[in-house]
Amino acid sequence: MKKLINRPENIVNELIEGFLLVNKNSIKRIGNLNVVARKEAPVMGQVGIVIGGGAGHEPVFLEYIGKNMADVEVHGNIFTAPNPKSILEAIKAADGKAGVILLYNNYAGDVLNFGVAQEQARSEGIIIDTIIINDEISSAPKQFMEDRRGTTSDHIIIKIAGAAAQSGLDFESLKTLLKKAIYNSRSLGVSLSACTLPETSLATFTIEEGKIEFGMGLHGEAGIKKVDMMDADNTAITILEMLIKDLPFSSGDEVVAVVNGYGSTTRMEMFIVARKIHSFLNEKGIKIYSTEVGEFCTSQEMAGISITLVKLDEEIKKYYDMSADSPGYKKF
Repeated sequence: MKKLINRPENIVNELIEGFLLVNKNSIKRIGNLNVVARKEAPVMGQVGIVIGGGAGHEPVFLEYIGKNMADVEVHGNIFTAPNPKSILEAIKAADGKAGVILLYNNYAGDVLNFGVAQEQARSEGIIIDTIIINDEISSAPKQFMEDRRGTTSDHIIIKIAGAAAQSGLDFESLKTLLKKAIYNSRSLGVSLSACTLPETSLATFTIEEGKIEFGMGLHGEAGIKKVDMMDADNTAITILEMLIKDLPFSSGDEVVAVVNGYGSTTRMEMFIVARKIHSFLNEKGIKIYSTEVGEFCTSQEMAGISITLVKLDEEIKKYYDMSADSPGYKKF
């Protein structure tokens, strides 16, 4: 797979340099680390939101810094967790003396490195805690939800976190809100073809010609079901049936529905899937409050989509409805 890069070892640094040049009026870099923050951060008396994870999934997490989004982001190497030193500096850059919440996806490397940095921050007197996103239903049974991966509800959860924090919600109330929003979120994807690692040009997995796989992870983790190629409607129905059963979502529920492209899926395909989501949920009596279509969490040039449903209540809706302005996500 051809990619427009220079030296592989410089990919992430050059990615961040370019990102900062494009967004110089709203984003700043912390030292010479792969840590970026909104220019206003930290805000004294306001809970700080720190997000982060491996590169290669842009716009998550790098581009979700801004108004009613996160305060600080720490970027790892391709598909690799950030290091504890960088995470600790990100925490300090977000600390407005009202507490800092670490918000990231449930992967072993991230849990380890963010955990180390969190303990170091606590030893320095910073009020801090972690909220882990684990919305991907194929990665563990419902009774072991704490083992599930985090995936494509990310930008919705970050939006709710940032809006609530920047509205002045206190540390403990914000943690409670985020745990509820994450529990109400369910995601599942289907992969049509693999992505390749930019350092090596090697594919992360293989799918036979004429096959698709449900539940593939963003890094090539094995899925739950490999089947013959389906049309868009039946693919959407297969995903939605599993999502609805898992929460479960019920008639009368109100949801945000997200169609996420993995990197090489066209908007044409995503809108066709969105069309079926609307008709199918309408049949089930589930009201779509808002639909979002686009690339929110990618995996290089992987082909495929994921669908996320987030069940709303009045509190979640309040913070979801607030405007947001970040390089990778805007809401008016």
